[in-house]
Amino acid sequence: MSIVYIVSAPSGSGKSTLVNELFKMVRNLDFSISYTTRPPRGSEQNGKEYFFVSREEFKAMIDAKEFLEYAEVFGDEKVRGEYYGTARRFLHEAENRGNDLLLDIDVQGASKIKEKIPGAVSIFILPPDRENLEWRLRNRGEDSEEVIRRRLDTARREIENYSKYDYILVNRVVEQSADQLKDIVLAERLKKKSRAELSEEEERLIETAQACRLGKAREQVQPILDSFRWR
Repeated sequence: MSIVYIVSAPSGSGKSTLVNELFKMVRNLDFSISYTTRPPRGSEQNGKEYFFVSREEFKAMIDAKEFLEYAEVFGDEKVRGEYYGTARRFLHEAENRGNDLLLDIDVQGASKIKEKIPGAVSIFILPPDRENLEWRLRNRGEDSEEVIRRRLDTARREIENYSKYDYILVNRVVEQSADQLKDIVLAERLKKKSRAELSEEEERLIETAQACRLGKAREQVQPILDSFRWR
C-alpha cells in the first residue's frame, strides 16, 4: 500500500522549491497535481504546477466524485474564491505503480485527507518568521499589496493549525530543509524495517526526522506565531 505524504505551508514559505528538490533525491514517489479554477500565474503551465480548469469543469468533477478533497479558497462576500482539488486518480495510479504519493495541499485540504486516510503522513513547512515571509512574497513580484496582506493574514491562521501535523519543518536554509524533508520521507518508509536491519545511514536519517516530529518542534513554532501576532 502506498504511503501518502501531505505537505502544506503558507504561500511564500518555499514549499514548491523544497518539493522540487525532494523529487531529485527520492525515487518511487509520485506527485499529485491539483486542479484549480484560478488562472495561471507567471510561467505556470497546465499539467505541471496545476491543471487549470473552468468552474463548470471543476463542478462536473465534483458531481462525478473525482476528488479526494476540494475546497474554495480566498473567497468572501465580496470576492469569489477559486476552487482547488486533489483527484482520486493519482492515488490509484501510484498504487498501481508501487509508488508513494505526495500531496501539495493547504491546511483545509490536509484535514480532509487525514479524515479519509488516517495513516497519511503530514508535514507542515514554516517560514522563519513573518518578516521573512513578507519579504519572500514581495520579492517574487506576483501579488498586489492587498493580496500580500491577505496572504500574511491567511498564513497566521494556517500556522495556528500546526499541531494537526505529524512533522514541522522550519525553512531557514533551502539545502538543509530539503535534506530534512528527504529524511522524513525515507524514515517513514523505514518503519517496515526492524532496528537490527537498519544501516548507520538509515539510523541517522531517522534521527533527523525524529527531530522534526511535532512533539520536539513546538518550541520552534511559538516564536514564529508570536511574530505574526505582534503585527
